[in-house]
Formats: sequence, C-alpha cells, structure tokens
Amino acid sequence: MTAPAATPLNDADYLARVHATLAHVEAQVDAWLDADVIDIDTHRTGGLLELALPNGSKIVLNAQPPLQELWMAARAGGFHFRFVEGQWLEREGREFFALLSKLASEQAGKPLRFAAS
Repeated sequence: MTAPAATPLNDADYLARVHATLAHVEAQVDAWLDADVIDIDTHRTGGLLELALPNGSKIVLNAQPPLQELWMAARAGGFHFRFVEGQWLEREGREFFALLSKLASEQAGKPLRFAAS
C-alpha cells in the first residue's frame, strides 16, 4: 500500500501539531493517573515523549522535524506517521491515536483508549 500524501505544512505548523499531540497524550495519561486507572510514568524532552508502563515496557513518541513525521516505538515495532488532512496516519493508513490505544492496551494488559482532541 502506498503511504498517504502528507498535508503540506510549514515548520512552525508541523511543530505546533506534534507538540499539541504529545501534550494531548500526556494529559490523557495524567487523567488516568488521577482517576487511578493505571500508573504510567511520562518523561518529556522537547519532541520526545516516553511512556513507561507498570510492567516495565515503554512506548516512545518522537518528533522527526526533517521528515515532518511523528514516530512511535513500541514492543510491536516502529511506526512513522505523517499529518494527512487533520490526522496523523502511517503508511498503511492506521490513525495515530487508534494504534497508540491498541499498542498501549497490549503492553498494559488492560484496555486503554487515547482519543484525538
């Protein structure tokens, strides 16, 4: 399958969208922590967000400005997302928050749902 064509963004728009996405993921994890759903530790440095799950596994989200991509690394592998018509999609067309939900649920051993803002 051919990767979807990315929406053209200038560097500032790309960075704003990546940082908003990472902040949204952090906010969801904080809400779960406050509601005692799951204890996921987060560590953010600029365009990198690390999610450390209770079982010791990690999911790493990382901005890739030269490519204007958002990368996700999890036990299941690495995934590259491009911003396409308002959402982050990877080359098979899977949406970022849907895939993050699936992978986080698998690694956490319980259902977790990240939703786009």
